[in-house]
Amino acid sequence: MRIFDAHVHIIDPCFPLIENQGYIPDPFTWEDYYTRMKHWDLAGGAVVSGSFQGYDQQYLKKSLQILGDRFVGVTQLPVNTTDEEILSLNEAGIKAVRFNVKRGGPGVLAHLETFAHRIYDLAGWHVDLYIESKNLPEIECTLKTLPAVTIDHLGLTESGFDTLLNLVTHGVKVKATGFGRVNMDLARALQAIVHVNPDALMFGTDLPSTRAPRPFRDTDIKLIQETLGEELAEKVFYSNAVEWYLKKELK
Repeated sequence: MRIFDAHVHIIDPCFPLIENQGYIPDPFTWEDYYTRMKHWDLAGGAVVSGSFQGYDQQYLKKSLQILGDRFVGVTQLPVNTTDEEILSLNEAGIKAVRFNVKRGGPGVLAHLETFAHRIYDLAGWHVDLYIESKNLPEIECTLKTLPAVTIDHLGLTESGFDTLLNLVTHGVKVKATGFGRVNMDLARALQAIVHVNPDALMFGTDLPSTRAPRPFRDTDIKLIQETLGEELAEKVFYSNAVEWYLKKELK
């Protein structure tokens, strides 16, 4: 089973970290990541900036240079970032902007709509939301107008999950990540999403699982395989994410 890891954090101690809500993570380098994933057929992934990395792009550029062109970046940016800066980041392999509502509060969504359209029109980027599903109803109408959206960690909560499924019917993608963070029946959630749209769900390890009640386990992969079966699992582990992040239509 090939895996495109749609959600991993690289925490390089060579670059500064920002304390968030009293938390600073331990290092988790690309060497640590490869060691942890050595038993799996890793075929690429998305390196996601955490709240503790702020707007730093240098750690992300370095990580992508080391990991290679099968990996892309999901960064955090201020809304006044210039077009030239965005296009330069695009050349470096960055393909999305993250809005971390879970750690930053609803205020981070103040410019969501305008920024989402701008980055998509300019560079084809999507927006990545770290948000609890219980908060989705209040922005549902806005999200339906955006050109490209992903939601992390299955939306985290049972409350609001119906809204998440409704957004999936409108083209929103969902990451099957952070199982140790999620407060719902995982198998039922996976089945419900692929039933609505088998192209919507994308697996990620969420390594090193910062602040999660429990870290990623290899059994999380087995849960997806056993719940969805071979054909759907292949889409979730590989082809859905490759088409989304690398813009490659698989034959």
